[in-house]
Amino acid sequence: MRIILIGYGVVGKGVTTILAQKYAEKVKDYGFNPKIVAISDIDGAVINPRGLSPEKLEAIKQRGYPVSADPEFGNPGMNALEVIESVEAEVVVEVTPVNIQTAEPALSHITKAFKTGKHVVTTNKGPLALAMPALTELAEYNNVYLRFSGTVGGGTPMLEFAKRCLAGDKIKAIRGIFNGTTNYILTEMSQNQVGFQEALTNAQKLGYAEREPSMDIDGFDTACKVVILSNWIMGKKITLKDVDRTGIRDVTLQTLDQAAERGNTIKLIGSIDNNKPTVKPTEISKTHPLCVSGVLNAVTFSTEYAGEQTLVGRGAGSIETAGAVLRDLLDIKHKLANRMLNSNSESYK
Repeated sequence: MRIILIGYGVVGKGVTTILAQKYAEKVKDYGFNPKIVAISDIDGAVINPRGLSPEKLEAIKQRGYPVSADPEFGNPGMNALEVIESVEAEVVVEVTPVNIQTAEPALSHITKAFKTGKHVVTTNKGPLALAMPALTELAEYNNVYLRFSGTVGGGTPMLEFAKRCLAGDKIKAIRGIFNGTTNYILTEMSQNQVGFQEALTNAQKLGYAEREPSMDIDGFDTACKVVILSNWIMGKKITLKDVDRTGIRDVTLQTLDQAAERGNTIKLIGSIDNNKPTVKPTEISKTHPLCVSGVLNAVTFSTEYAGEQTLVGRGAGSIETAGAVLRDLLDIKHKLANRMLNSNSESYK
């Protein structure tokens, strides 16, 4: 499997690291032979049809140069769309930063990949939040796969759990804590009796929150994930504008104390219930499976036959998200193998 990697930041480096570390194991156990043939970064690209060495690229980065400075395979100034158009590969892995205003440049990267017959694995919530119904239709039209496990839950396989483990059951509602930053802040406020601003500052010092934290604390990140879950698992053709969203800025120690008197606490819950996608601070029992602490994520699927099923795990992180990318690449590999088997069986009829 020849791979074009678009974006070489924290997650991009995680992808190259995990593919290098697990290379021999995946070839042996899965017959999966991934080869990164191109990387596009902000300053240009590096391309080698025989495969790129992650160690060599990291050494270039460590010296303060972009990967396009590689003396043998570097292409300074070459942009991602040119790479996708010109380089022969089966899959584009898109891991550029999230933009929920226009979804660019990731949206253009994904559509270009589809139109050139390439499958896509992305960790970028922006294009899915703003245009997921259109993207899934475009992928089907071009007979390619779109996978995005790393957009929801990071290393916790929420999408796969619902799609595979609960296959055959009807999922009637989804509720979850999908943002570790807000969960950390609310946990700090509740357990350590610190105010919102102090808890946010602590989260920023620990690297859980960005310097500009609106994406997390105003509920946009959770809303993006509600959109993805709603479309992929429940077949709802919605986008970010359809989500009723409230963040955690107005949660106070007083409201948390009042909830605690009732044996409850407050969490930022994203949900899809009765066809209504919602993100808002919600009072829940401290004994409920969703009531997880710190930066953990959790999701409860309410099903017709199995009742409530709750999955808990770690959310974002470079290696966790890269692990989700690897799962998606293996899924595409299996899908292509099955497609080939079906094609061969048809030819014998």
